[in-house]
Parts: sequence; structure tokens; C-alpha cells
Amino acid sequence: QVQLVESGGGLVQAGGSLRLSCAASGIIFSITVMGWYRQAPGEQREFVATITGSSSTNYADSVKGRFTISRDNAKNTVYLQMSSLKPEDTGVYYCKYTTPLGLNGWGQGTQVTVSS
Repeated sequence: QVQLVESGGGLVQAGGSLRLSCAASGIIFSITVMGWYRQAPGEQREFVATITGSSSTNYADSVKGRFTISRDNAKNTVYLQMSSLKPEDTGVYYCKYTTPLGLNGWGQGTQVTVSS
């Protein structure tokens, strides 16, 4: 059974930083694409960043230069370092896995609130 557990969310002032973590189990983590998505109140879930097993990364334009996605395959964990946070970064942040066969799933989410 695949499980993703996010942590690290919280309340931060604009301009501040947070680091999110997502610990995975039940998958061959090193060959699995991991991603972060977010959903603001009343909005659709949107792409933030992804990272492949070989650590190739992709970012949404809105977070480029401010957010960094990384992974530790030895710990089966993916991270999202968020800096220069803005109020519009507020939302529930979700971790997602995608296997080479296309199977995917989501974590339960962690709330990030950026105050102005």
C-alpha cells in the first residue's frame, strides 16, 4: 500500500520561508517521479514542481527562482524549499507520486498560509 505523508506547513509572513517534506512508502521511490501541487480556497489544484528519479526538475513559472524541489532517495523523501513567500502562495500543498507505469496517488496535504 502506497502512503505519502506531508509535513512542514504552517503560518509564515510574506517574504519568509518554509520547507515541506513528503515521506513515501510502498513504492520504488528512486524511479518514481515526485511532485508538489497546491490548491487555494475556491481554486483548482495546480502544478508547482516535479522531480524525476535522476533529479531533473520542472517548476511552474509562478514559483521559479523562489521554490526548490529536491529528493533524498535514501530516505524516500521529497522536499519543497519555499522562499520569498507571497500571500498568493497560500493553499494546501499536496505531494504526488507517479510510477514508470503511470500509477499515481496523492498525500493528504499540508496547509501553508502566508500573511501579508
